[in-house]
Amino acid sequence: MGDFLDKIIEYMLAEDEGFGDITSDAVVDNGQEVSAYIVSKDEGILAGINIIRELFEEYGVNVGFWLAEGSKIANGDVLISVKGDARTILLLERTALNLMMRMSGVATAANNYVNLVGEFDVRVAGTRKTSPAIGKFDKHALKVGGADTHRFSLDDMVLIKDNHIAACGTPLEALLKAKENVSFSKKIEIEVETLDDAIECVKNGADIVMLDNMTPGEVGEVIDELEKLNIRQNSLIEVSGGITEETILDYAGLGVDIISIGTLTHSSRSLNFSLKFD
Repeated sequence: MGDFLDKIIEYMLAEDEGFGDITSDAVVDNGQEVSAYIVSKDEGILAGINIIRELFEEYGVNVGFWLAEGSKIANGDVLISVKGDARTILLLERTALNLMMRMSGVATAANNYVNLVGEFDVRVAGTRKTSPAIGKFDKHALKVGGADTHRFSLDDMVLIKDNHIAACGTPLEALLKAKENVSFSKKIEIEVETLDDAIECVKNGADIVMLDNMTPGEVGEVIDELEKLNIRQNSLIEVSGGITEETILDYAGLGVDIISIGTLTHSSRSLNFSLKFD
């Protein structure tokens, strides 16, 4: 899983266990071997199964069956079967379920949005609007669902947002300052809210211009003006801000390159899974 993810899962387990699983210690015999399985009570896209398989195996639980990452699942589908120490399986149960249910919910939401715009040449992306400590898991789930991860962390690329601009002056001033101070190896994206700022930033070499909280009509006006000036191809155009299942097609049909949606990771519904002993 990698050292960082291992540490996060280790903390999740420690948080859940506290000073010990007093229920299992009281009613489950020490060393008792059982077989168990995780079953879906939902339908969607499965994500996180490989992480959970590794978790069980790391704690000495044998995994006999597991579905592939990204599988379409339905109510009643068995996702993974395990065999091992009963107390250990009960210790891992809630952390494994919570993580896989959330990741599968994110992957399902991402896949739904990707399918909605399937006929257009546009990329659906997530954002950094996620819960602390589990962003890397959410990013993996976005990828499983077919969406772009966008930035994993602040060092991935330059993304000049409204507060950066407020601290610097104008969007153009912020862009030029970034181009002066940042290596050529990093892409520079800037968030704008007006037609004039979008044109200036495209003219001055922004790799990506994010049209933030613009209506479809306003976005269309920007695209039309960039094409008239013959500079549309100079920058990728991203739209973001309050885009929903009901409005995404209004943006996809305008010829934008990227549609980023924060709700994929900050508001997606977790799928419902359950672990059962045979």
